Amino acid sequence: MKILIIEIEVKLRGNEQLHYFSLLLFANIASSFLVVVIIQNGRVLHHRFHSQVPFLNFSLAYDAGYSYSHPDYAEIVVVRHGETAWNAERKIQGQADIELNQAGRQQAAAVGNRLSKEPKISAIYSSDLQRAFETAQIIAVKCGGPEVVKDIDLRERHMGDLEGVGYGEIKKTNPMAYKTLVSKNDNEELPGGGESVAQLFERCKSALLRIGRKHKGERVVVVTHGASIETLYKWASANGRHEGKIDNASITVFHLYGDDKWTLKMRSGVSHLSQNGFLKPGFGGDKTSG
Repeated sequence: MKILIIEIEVKLRGNEQLHYFSLLLFANIASSFLVVVIIQNGRVLHHRFHSQVPFLNFSLAYDAGYSYSHPDYAEIVVVRHGETAWNAERKIQGQADIELNQAGRQQAAAVGNRLSKEPKISAIYSSDLQRAFETAQIIAVKCGGPEVVKDIDLRERHMGDLEGVGYGEIKKTNPMAYKTLVSKNDNEELPGGGESVAQLFERCKSALLRIGRKHKGERVVVVTHGASIETLYKWASANGRHEGKIDNASITVFHLYGDDKWTLKMRSGVSHLSQNGFLKPGFGGDKTSG
């Protein structure tokens, strides 16, 4: 029996909210049957059995634990850290070193469980902030114990004077910082020693290029932060834009070809969370929250 999990993202007409579905394919090649199951938020919306499917003479991509072998590119599996108390309280974290809460640890375990059933991971890299590093360590335990390498360039955006402030309070208590935060000028630095979006992008881009070049033909995991992932989305997307937030413990996949050609293969996958009841509305995951 082979299993393939596909993430589906849908924006319904007249509704700006994104809806996530998981398409599970259960295939038995010897008997040529296929079972299709569609799941949203842990609920089965549709299932159908197909017998004598003629095209089942292939090997599904995500055969658990098989060796990853694509010499033309590196596959970079980028994971946002699990939830923290400040995420739950809607406080801006930036580079404040906040640990995971219990929900965040459960989310990290769900990521690890998913990745342990997918192609072999050659290495795990992480931001040195503890919420990311602990997420990476939990994933490593689930995936056979590869060493977690800390990389300071994978840190969240430095949010300057806004770190520790509730998001709903900023506009009133620090209007200048709020204006910079929501500005479309990527070169504006946040007051109090904070980074600009452009500085964040160059830092994160440099880190992923370095990792990708080192692991050409391999599959590696990178655990980082919401604003960092958002800048990478913009880099890899055809139109240079990104809409929506990146959920805690979501999975994004990039492929690096050559020295600097990136493609975005999967965006903010969360099926591993919705199936386990760990997906809930959270705060963070873009440049305005850290």
